[in-house]
Amino acid sequence: MQQERGVEAILEEARRRGVSLCHLAAILATAYHETGGSMQPVEENLNYTAKRLTQVWPARFPTIARAEPYAGNPRKLANRIYGGRLGNVETDDGWRYRGRGLAQITGRANYAKFGIAAAPNQANETATAVRILFDGMAQGLLTGKRLSDFDTSESLSKAATGYRYAASRAIINGDVRQNGPKIEAYGRAFETALREAGYGPSGQERAGSTGPGVVVVLRPGKSGSGGKGQGDSATFRSSKTFERLAAAIVAIIARWAK
Repeated sequence: MQQERGVEAILEEARRRGVSLCHLAAILATAYHETGGSMQPVEENLNYTAKRLTQVWPARFPTIARAEPYAGNPRKLANRIYGGRLGNVETDDGWRYRGRGLAQITGRANYAKFGIAAAPNQANETATAVRILFDGMAQGLLTGKRLSDFDTSESLSKAATGYRYAASRAIINGDVRQNGPKIEAYGRAFETALREAGYGPSGQERAGSTGPGVVVVLRPGKSGSGGKGQGDSATFRSSKTFERLAAAIVAIIARWAK
């Protein structure tokens, strides 16, 4: 199932990096919201009716007549709304660098930040999309806001609670008032699921086979083939804890879909 594979890819990257529980919950909440629950990279839908264009971009399309030439024409629309900005300089850059990914990036400048300006379709590949999601949210490469900006003394404590999920929407988009409450609800649900499934407060896996209260630290490994990182990854992926984590997240998503 594609959704499950997307969840597993995110969990595996979190393990590799040693991401804290609350930060992982925020990342999962963002991926869920941005992909409509698919947990797979998506491409911006630019197929609009003329009426809808006047609602989404009223300053650019103040009348139906102004919008009609772009209705049902995604490429022309992309070049109209993104051309000459976001680092776009060539005639077709608006279309070439349209939104793609788990946390969608838009514009030549943003694609360049993640090293894929020469091959923008890579943003639709799971491995690259996951890397962009984590790097963008952790380093503030998307809007300048980063995961650590929304920590509290409680989210950094052993209990790992109190993260400001609603406000963290600003990492992706400034529409905090509109979509912040959704991210808050998703984040709290994922936080609970991760904790109950055994994800420790500091990017740790609670190993069920070692007895209650014992935490086994899974240190971040290296990506790519060979090396300790790959061996750690294989151990984690085959563990019962990893399976519990993935199952818990997928179960939460399935519940929302009903």
